[in-house]
Amino acid sequence: MSDWILKTEPTEYSFDQLRREKRTVWDGVTNNLALLHLRGMRKGDRVVFYHTGNERRAVGTGRVATDPHPPAGTVNSRVLVVDVEAGDPLPRPVPLEEFRTDPVLSQTDLIRITRLSVVPLTAEQWDALMEKAGAAPRARRSSTPRTTLRPAAPPKGKRIGGRLRRPPAVRAKKR
Repeated sequence: MSDWILKTEPTEYSFDQLRREKRTVWDGVTNNLALLHLRGMRKGDRVVFYHTGNERRAVGTGRVATDPHPPAGTVNSRVLVVDVEAGDPLPRPVPLEEFRTDPVLSQTDLIRITRLSVVPLTAEQWDALMEKAGAAPRARRSSTPRTTLRPAAPPKGKRIGGRLRRPPAVRAKKR
């Protein structure tokens, strides 16, 4: 299980609106690194919703409701979306200034890469954020965000005596 910050402009889509709707498709992510983080999200991951613009503060929690998938009716596999469900508002919103001054939270990509809309959090960062907000940290299964890079595909061919023997068609292309 991983933890994330999802940034949103409250004049376009606020946490209060998400609470009224209970669930929504989280779309509009176009930054390459943010898309890479979005690909790493899994159903059940915890999220903190962060209002940008004039508010600049973490305001509520939620959960990822689906694994990443292409938006309905699209053929562009580069763009992905997830469904998110609203959780509870934070007992005390945590402003950006407290992220900057806290030794643990200042290491988040929210501070380091300010234009990123999907930000991974470590277990230590999640707990520090919940403590600042006056909410109890919750138990988790893993201490670091899951990697979003995919393993390399195995080479085509057959291993004979520790050496990779490629099929004739593959060998011919290399010459």
